[in-house]
Amino acid sequence: MRTAKQAGDEQAEAAAHRDVDAAKQALGERGAVWWGNGDPDLNRHMVKNTSYASWFAGLKANRGKRSA
Repeated sequence: MRTAKQAGDEQAEAAAHRDVDAAKQALGERGAVWWGNGDPDLNRHMVKNTSYASWFAGLKANRGKRSA
């Protein structure tokens, strides 16, 4: 994408964006969720705004402490 953008080649840049999108969908990073248990897709959500907020807060509180 960078090379096409630097060259000012809009068609090549668009093609590169499509290729990256296709690769990310194939990896499960984009597109429909790959799990089927009904849990929501929390991608692009801040953890503090999800059901994992208290778990994450506990991680932060325990940072630096060693478990025995």
